Amino acid sequence: MIHQYKSRGYNIVLDVNSGSVHVVDDVVYDMIPVIEPLYNEGIKDRDTIRAALLHAAKLPYPQDEVLEAADEVLELASQGKLFAKDVYEPYIDSFGKRETVVKALCLHIAHDCNLACKYCFAEEGEYHGRRALMSAEVGKKALDFLVANSGMRTNLEVDFFGGEPTLNFDVVKELVAYGRSLEDAHHKKFRFTLTTNGVLLNDEILEFANREMGNLVLSIDGRKEVNDRMRPFRGGQGSYDTIVPKFQKAAESRHQMNYYVRGTYTHYNLDFAADVLHLADLGFEQISVEPVVAQPSDDYAIREEDLPALKEQYEVLAAEMIQRRKDGRPFHFFHFMIDLEQGPCVYKRLSGCGAGCEYLAVTPWGDLYPCHQFVGNEKFLLGNVDQGIVHPEITERFRSVNVYTREKCRKCFARFYCSGGCSANAYNFKGDISDVYDIGCELQKKRVEMAIMLKVAESEAEAADSSENS
Repeated sequence: MIHQYKSRGYNIVLDVNSGSVHVVDDVVYDMIPVIEPLYNEGIKDRDTIRAALLHAAKLPYPQDEVLEAADEVLELASQGKLFAKDVYEPYIDSFGKRETVVKALCLHIAHDCNLACKYCFAEEGEYHGRRALMSAEVGKKALDFLVANSGMRTNLEVDFFGGEPTLNFDVVKELVAYGRSLEDAHHKKFRFTLTTNGVLLNDEILEFANREMGNLVLSIDGRKEVNDRMRPFRGGQGSYDTIVPKFQKAAESRHQMNYYVRGTYTHYNLDFAADVLHLADLGFEQISVEPVVAQPSDDYAIREEDLPALKEQYEVLAAEMIQRRKDGRPFHFFHFMIDLEQGPCVYKRLSGCGAGCEYLAVTPWGDLYPCHQFVGNEKFLLGNVDQGIVHPEITERFRSVNVYTREKCRKCFARFYCSGGCSANAYNFKGDISDVYDIGCELQKKRVEMAIMLKVAESEAEAADSSENS
């Protein structure tokens, strides 16, 4: 499978199955669509392909240029860098039957919140239920469950989540200490993450987070008017002025590493690139701003007619990132970070986050769900920290989902980068975790294109620098 597109003056050709990226001239770019169907039919004879190219009406180039370019394309194909076969699909049945271990938990340390974010899927922390704080006893059982079900895996991930976890920070501290006490005896290493809205963030919490948290997620949507519209206190006043100085201090205290500011854009800020750049101008170097996932009836929901404007915003953002890198003011945008080597492993590429089998959410009272977005939906209640998984059929269902069981993913060039998308979004919009959330897919494909283009631009800049310094 080949995907081609033009961006920022580059003719980019992605060989989906091999992951190879090529920047080509117009002749090669225009001949790829002629050669690909021949390869798909099993026609690889050099003379036959050259003859087809010379008779192609859409190739208005001199014959010698066409033949020279054809030889280059065929050489890349012989190296497996163009028109490569899919080496994964033949083994997908065994992939679905693979053994998995639990390697990450999302601890809902607080089903309560001190903000009233309008798009919050957690309903201000309640998750379709009651407000509650996780006890240390339940949290310790959750960590014991993780250790017991992690097999031979050494590195384990735990995210303190909510609601707002700093509302229950004494328990957070106690659970971190307990996790550390388990490490040597069980040959494990915990990496803790704290996700916070920042309202209660103070020197004590920050000092603890910098000592114990491998990652810090700071929630803010961007410009003051954008943030305060969607992330107000319950009294209606905005949160921007309260959290920005705290977040700036947190980012600097972590040397601009191992954190990110995380925002959500909605129908109300279709110019969201301005929010990303605003966050960069505030001094944040690790930024994630992503589309809201909301039902069409919500006034802030992303609509299909918003897609052209949003895709253009990703173009605007990518162009500005290139310029800022040249100016010595770079920043990282989470959704443009891509591994062109198709790492880290085949399982991740084919099935994504591992929700429901490798990654689970734990409620304050110890119930287990496939991820935080399924919490409160009793159809997906897996079990609890006392009994463990009591509905393994749910786990099996999630384990079997991959880019080949999702029919739309089979024909999508981005499948090995998005890994099939979010099962929760698919369920909430289509009623089936094997389906896809179409609006999310369209935006994801654009992000992948821009991410690849940025890699191309970065490689070009590095080559230019090397040439100047040689």
